[in-house]
Amino acid sequence: MKLRTKALLSAAGISSLYLYSRIRAERNVNEIKPVFKHRAPYIFAHRGGKGNYPEHTRLAFDNAVNQQVDGFEIDVRLTKDNEIVVLHDLYVDRVTENSGKVSDYTLKELRELDFGYNFKDVRGNYPYRGSKDAKVMTLRELFREYPDVIINIDMKDSLKTEAGQKIAPLLFELILDEKVIDRVIVTSFEDEQIRRFTGFSGDLIAIGAGSEEVTKAYTLYYSGLGHLYHPSRDTFQIPANVTSLRLDQKRFINFLHDLNVKVGYWVVNETNEMKRLLDLGAHTIVTDYPDKANLIVNY
Repeated sequence: MKLRTKALLSAAGISSLYLYSRIRAERNVNEIKPVFKHRAPYIFAHRGGKGNYPEHTRLAFDNAVNQQVDGFEIDVRLTKDNEIVVLHDLYVDRVTENSGKVSDYTLKELRELDFGYNFKDVRGNYPYRGSKDAKVMTLRELFREYPDVIINIDMKDSLKTEAGQKIAPLLFELILDEKVIDRVIVTSFEDEQIRRFTGFSGDLIAIGAGSEEVTKAYTLYYSGLGHLYHPSRDTFQIPANVTSLRLDQKRFINFLHDLNVKVGYWVVNETNEMKRLLDLGAHTIVTDYPDKANLIVNY
């Protein structure tokens, strides 16, 4: 009898602890940053909208603005002379007529390259070779030339590199200097790079989740222990699935939204898929074709 009573008391204690943890977790939701206080859904042009124009160039960004996007999803890297430029790859080979690491070029040297050189249209032509608007842009220029657009910034330089070690404080300093705290989101696939950035920024700037953070949240949600997840990021920008793992479940989206974590999906280029994800509750769609997204959102 004593053993049974002891077991019941133990079970009651565990149950109480479980309920207590749920109550605490439910109260531990994110404060919504100003960048997320506009009307949703958001449409972000991936690298400016690289489906129809050379990525990360004024050609793409101008077109995206004409398509009434809410933001640009961009990548940044650091040059040899510590300038933050809007570029995706470690090397310039894929998007220019030249070769070599971005971090081995100065900004002046990068400005001499043609970032429309390798862009091929659907007819197999190279319509933007030599265009004055197919040049590298600095992040500072992007902030100033597109003052009404949200800028979602993905730090690409790995912490294993010298550029990766430098970029977080330089990025934070630039954001402060340009007074754009309320219209930027900063993220990286490397959770450690995000932690390094928040070491400087604190809670001032909206932050995206890296792969480790997404894995942790989904694992707790899927195992029924979602109440133990304490959000430390403002947005999850994720693919609809990773191999056989579905990240586009309505319940998972609602789980994150209840914590004030905004859920975005990349890279979504088919209108039917855009509509499906928006119907599930997606907050943000990242696309190479902002013109297609514009048709869906403004239909």
